[in-house]
Amino acid sequence: MIDKLKLLISKTYHLKDKIAFYPSIIALFGILLAYFMLFLEEKGITKYLLEYIPDVVVNNTETSRSLLTTFIGGLISIMVFSFSMVMILLNQASSNFSPRLLPELISNRRHQLILGFYISTIVYCIFILVSIEENSNEYQLPGFSVLIAIALMLHCLASFIYFIHSISQEIQINNIMDKILNTAKRRLNRLIDSEDDTEVNFPDSTKFHIYKATKSGYITNIALKNIADIAKKNDSKIKTIGFKGSFIIKNQPLFKSEKKLNEDCIKDITNQFEYSTNELIDDNYVLAFKQLTEIAVKAMSPGINDPGTALNAIDYLSELFSIRLLKSDYSYTKIEDVAWVNITSVNFSTLLYQVMASLRTYCKRDISVVQNLIKMLQFLKEIAQKNTHKEAIDKELELLKGDINSSITNKEDLKFLNELF
Repeated sequence: MIDKLKLLISKTYHLKDKIAFYPSIIALFGILLAYFMLFLEEKGITKYLLEYIPDVVVNNTETSRSLLTTFIGGLISIMVFSFSMVMILLNQASSNFSPRLLPELISNRRHQLILGFYISTIVYCIFILVSIEENSNEYQLPGFSVLIAIALMLHCLASFIYFIHSISQEIQINNIMDKILNTAKRRLNRLIDSEDDTEVNFPDSTKFHIYKATKSGYITNIALKNIADIAKKNDSKIKTIGFKGSFIIKNQPLFKSEKKLNEDCIKDITNQFEYSTNELIDDNYVLAFKQLTEIAVKAMSPGINDPGTALNAIDYLSELFSIRLLKSDYSYTKIEDVAWVNITSVNFSTLLYQVMASLRTYCKRDISVVQNLIKMLQFLKEIAQKNTHKEAIDKELELLKGDINSSITNKEDLKFLNELF
């Protein structure tokens, strides 16, 4: 029951990554505020304030209309300019860095809140403008509501200044990579903290019964506790083939079962996998490695030619790999110390090879970048505790050395780099 609730919360949580989510919610707030202010006007709040604090109330019909009309027109212009800035940000990030960065940039909550506040204020001003009657006297005019509109407009101007500052910072590549790193570190640390170091006796899954996915998409969440309960109920160990962040195609193997399951049980387990059309680092830390690798590769392209960015990306990859070394390549879900579910994940050697394969291909001719790659691998080898990790790193060092010797013709450069090995 708890995991079903988590699955529902996760589905709601991922709505926040849609660019229209927060603006829509805050626009509703503008409508509610307008109705609340009109309710207070009917109760005579403007009349009361005119008697005791007349300076805070707008008591002229034409002035009120002019102010509200100006606010609506000005806010629409500001909003259009803000949306244009967002489009420029997305276009530049896609062209210069990687299209895979777009979901993270679109889901920036601060920018969504600001755009939503613009819409909310516009809606509020429209409702108050419509409520002004043709022959209103000063006691019937919604003067206090107009004062609130002025306050909201001033807040919009302050938000606009902040928006320009924030979006100019957002496009800087160091800030983008820093955000990727921090998000991936949080995700990795959560996985490491949830791991159980006790030894697990799990049967070989090569002869398990295979069951396929019923639809396609990125797996964003798996209710592992529910799957473990189902496995225990049916006395059958389960191995998940699809994992968080992986893309599953319909009719592709999704999970394996030690025993043959009936249709209802298969459906119950399949329903524990939540799908989405977007990849997010919060769901899949491997995406952070992909994005940093793509940034480095794009920086080394002839059209951009920015080895400094590639060097920074490799530094961030070094830190991420150092944390990944602490995570086990295998994880399980237990009930009463019995492992019922074996969770598939990307092992360290595969992840390292995928990253290095791209970097070796596109960066092998640049001496400074290659030097940084060698230092990264040697640093990882020094801190690695498992022999399998050290063997994977040694293999990548040999592959990198081979690419260097076949690509660089300058003898002095080759001598310098071979000395680093």
